[in-house]
Amino acid sequence: MAWFKRQTDKLGEVAPPEERTVKTEGIFVKCENDNCGATIYRKDLKSNLSVCPTCGHHFRLSARDRLQMLFDDGQYTERDANIAPTNPLNFVDQAPYSDRLRKSQKQTGMLDALLTGEGRLGGRPVVICAMEFGFMGGSMGSVVGEKITLAIEYCLAKRYPLIVVSCSGGARMQEGALSLMQMAKISAALARLDDAGLPYVSLLTNPTTGGVTASFAMLGDFNIAEPGALIGFAGPRVIEQTIRQKLPKGFQRSEFLLEHGMLDAVVDRRELRDFLCKLLIFTGPAQ
Repeated sequence: MAWFKRQTDKLGEVAPPEERTVKTEGIFVKCENDNCGATIYRKDLKSNLSVCPTCGHHFRLSARDRLQMLFDDGQYTERDANIAPTNPLNFVDQAPYSDRLRKSQKQTGMLDALLTGEGRLGGRPVVICAMEFGFMGGSMGSVVGEKITLAIEYCLAKRYPLIVVSCSGGARMQEGALSLMQMAKISAALARLDDAGLPYVSLLTNPTTGGVTASFAMLGDFNIAEPGALIGFAGPRVIEQTIRQKLPKGFQRSEFLLEHGMLDAVVDRRELRDFLCKLLIFTGPAQ
């Protein structure tokens, strides 16, 4: 079986290179780490949980892949799947907000930037919320805030632990103050979870920035992160321009934050499920 085909016109001449189809395209992936650049067989990358086998660089995961990776046997029931965003401010920048929403919905197959799943982790019932960076940079709008709050209220009713996987550029500017309100809304709901003595684990992945970092992402009973994740409020370039100083090497990366007491642990994705199972055991039996 030929791995490619040659296309000819009526004169029998070989078609130009741009018209040829190569069936091996997309089989290999180049590592995103500038210091590595290894060529990786796509199936090997997937079997390694999208971690480069050469340098350990963690590729970004979709929200669906994240939930399948964490739940026992990859099985879960999606919750609050029918909540869709609107355009309350009739916001328009380079394109109408409603058009941006439709485009992201088509690209991701999701109504907004958060997926909530209920299932078991290490045999224990748990609710996990995962943010989808492919949906407008994982930005937090009113739907994201509502779905996380509903997940918290469900955990309160069921006495379940909550895990939130952050991957976001921050608050969604197209919703203005309505987006910023979600920071207080989620934080207040988390305070109720804390009063009830139920565990909340915050997993920060690359990137976790802006209003997400300034609210629920750093409010976990346990704040853990994947290696090399960018975590902060403003970006390093903005900070350097503001203070007019060169930032330390590795500033705002998860390892730097762990060293300076901002995180409880940095965990390789390949060890993350086992780590979370042990963490839930540490928090005590299901109530």
